[in-house]
Amino acid sequence: MNKIAWIAIGSGLLLQPAISQALEFEVSGKVGSEITLYTDKGQFADQDYRSNISFSVQPEFYWSWNNGQDNLTFQPFLRKDQRDGKRSHGDIRELSWVHLGEDWELRTGLRKVFWGVTEFQNLVDVINQKDIVEGLDNENKLGQPMVNLSLVKGWGIVDFYVLPGFREQTYVGQNGRLRAGLVVDSDETSYQSSRDDKHVDLALRWSHSVDVFDIGAHWYKGTDRSPQYTAINKNGQQVLKAHYQQIEQAGVDLQATIDSWLFKGEVIYQDNPVEDYWASQLGVEYTFYGIGETQTDLGVLLEYGKDQRGKRANAIMQNDVGIGARLEFNDTQSSSLLAGVIHDLDYNSNSVSVEAERRLGEDWKLSVEARAFSVGKQQDPLSNFDQDDFVKITLNRYF
Repeated sequence: MNKIAWIAIGSGLLLQPAISQALEFEVSGKVGSEITLYTDKGQFADQDYRSNISFSVQPEFYWSWNNGQDNLTFQPFLRKDQRDGKRSHGDIRELSWVHLGEDWELRTGLRKVFWGVTEFQNLVDVINQKDIVEGLDNENKLGQPMVNLSLVKGWGIVDFYVLPGFREQTYVGQNGRLRAGLVVDSDETSYQSSRDDKHVDLALRWSHSVDVFDIGAHWYKGTDRSPQYTAINKNGQQVLKAHYQQIEQAGVDLQATIDSWLFKGEVIYQDNPVEDYWASQLGVEYTFYGIGETQTDLGVLLEYGKDQRGKRANAIMQNDVGIGARLEFNDTQSSSLLAGVIHDLDYNSNSVSVEAERRLGEDWKLSVEARAFSVGKQQDPLSNFDQDDFVKITLNRYF
């Protein structure tokens, strides 16, 4: 972990007054098993299998004192994969101290932060690095070292971020599925900054709710979380090299709730050494409540993503339409179903996903995820997954 993050946590704790209340301590977390079934063998070398098993554990240790004004959270994560050594990995998702003031909070250490309102892609979510080996949906993130001061005012919440240190994106290995034809060699990673992964990034965000509107605006300056890739020859073998450039980005996100309608939007403008650009993700969602006089709610949504760079973009939706539906059964087992399809208007390709989950008893949860890919043109980056249609079944035990 970055030394600055450790120093910030330690300094904050040492400056605390004597603990006036008994220290409260809690342990929770989950252990999980996952099996992935593929419809075909992979199209690249060392992908000649149709099933894969992995196991994970993610405990959480929580301490609280000073009448809840101070707390410390430690959340490690470990996965063991049957076939891919790169997917067998460990991480500290969170190791942070939080101090609560009257109208402010100070959060220090390794943390995860989420920004955004849209469903298929979150352009404004720039703080944490993606943990790609955990899945394609970008919901899994690596813990980011930070010092975050949050001010709560009548005119909104202002968050200041100092991000001391950068974490590289994770990648599946030679035996992994859902990858490009060439694997990324992490030993060849390069940076625009002379400080490499020690560069200190800065961010600022304002958010506020006014009537039916939830508004957010941010500014970020530092290392880009999404690298640029080039193919190089290493010891007679072609591999991909990741290069992280310095960027400056500004963006806004907006959500309006009007009766059963949700109107959502995210827009960013980014200044970088290769090509300045703007991108947007706009959508609408409508919810039908109490279908058939039951407790079940159905939400249908439509989104469009546009990136000024077009086919040169390394984004999920550079000129794509996303259509989805969400079923919330509102039962005691928290059953839900989410289905969606993304259609690429440039390449005429489709990515279909279905996700379902349900609690089993008090301590178990079953999740099922299915994805299928239909490629229109071989120039489409999605063609790398042409033979990777899969169903993933995950069973988690919570404690």
